[in-house]
Amino acid sequence: MEELSIATKISGFGIIIGIIFGATAQRTNFCTMGALSDIIFMNDWSRLRAWLLAIAIAITLSQMLHIDGHLDLNQSIYLTPNLGWGGALVGGLIFGFGMTIAGGCGNKTLVRLGAGNLKSLIVCIFLGIFAYMTLRGLIGPARLFLEDLTIIDLKESGLSTQSIPEIFANLFSVKENTIRPFISGIISILLCVFCFKDREFRQSPKNITAGVIIGILIPIAWYITGVLGKDDFEPTALASFSFVAPIGNSIQYLMTFTGSTIDFGIATVGGVIFGSFLMSKSSGEFRLESFTSADDFMRHVAGASMMGIGGVLALGCTIGQGVTGISTLALGSLIALISIIVGGVLGLKY
Repeated sequence: MEELSIATKISGFGIIIGIIFGATAQRTNFCTMGALSDIIFMNDWSRLRAWLLAIAIAITLSQMLHIDGHLDLNQSIYLTPNLGWGGALVGGLIFGFGMTIAGGCGNKTLVRLGAGNLKSLIVCIFLGIFAYMTLRGLIGPARLFLEDLTIIDLKESGLSTQSIPEIFANLFSVKENTIRPFISGIISILLCVFCFKDREFRQSPKNITAGVIIGILIPIAWYITGVLGKDDFEPTALASFSFVAPIGNSIQYLMTFTGSTIDFGIATVGGVIFGSFLMSKSSGEFRLESFTSADDFMRHVAGASMMGIGGVLALGCTIGQGVTGISTLALGSLIALISIIVGGVLGLKY
């Protein structure tokens, strides 16, 4: 292990926790779009509660690591002082609508791919292509234009980040270190109360297990990149689970393998697919599934393209912003999360 580079070690850990993530999501049917669908069409909140439980645990453990000084969440992409509310709002709406057309968010797409769904292979390809086009390609200038038009520099208001605790501390003239545990604790407690007040959820080991494991994996990923990956000569960017830009980077990595270096995001993408494959094979749920018609194909392509564009604009997906970003208590993540939910509901109604 000592002979391996930091990047290789971090990628190895990324594959391992990605496998756990993929196996858990496949076995428990953890899916944000599915949760919204359950509410709208069956008035069943169980899967949404599993997602909210994951958020509560991710916030609690991630904030503990930050408060104790093990890592600095302010170094993540979610807590820059540049509040890109326009990208979070527009991108979230586009992503949320697109995931309903494509049959699932980025996380669910990878899980379904591992379980043999060929539709998800097409979704992955188009999601990755359009994500990369929005990052560095044809759509990039439009993204930059939107950012320049709507971005707010919080430094002008005396803030160093877009952290909700820092914003409250600035408003009420209190120390951030004092108010941070209070805010994170209140949010986590309220989410847990909402989850466990429901008898059906309390009697659902599958949903509770999904929420607990996914929630724990988020701070583990922060620890891997922020603590184990900390090196003065070979620094690793602080990151946790996210699936839009990493899918685009994964496609590029597959095409330029000999001239590219694997990173944490690419490793987790591969791990999730492999974990889902292992779980689906062991449970007898693996089966090949393809499109039923040309219209079905076009809907998935359209939805995947929207997810690629929207996910990059919003800086993440239902996991990247909805759980990972929210665990940092970033205002932009909250805007993106609400926008994704609204876009998802509109898509389901459509």
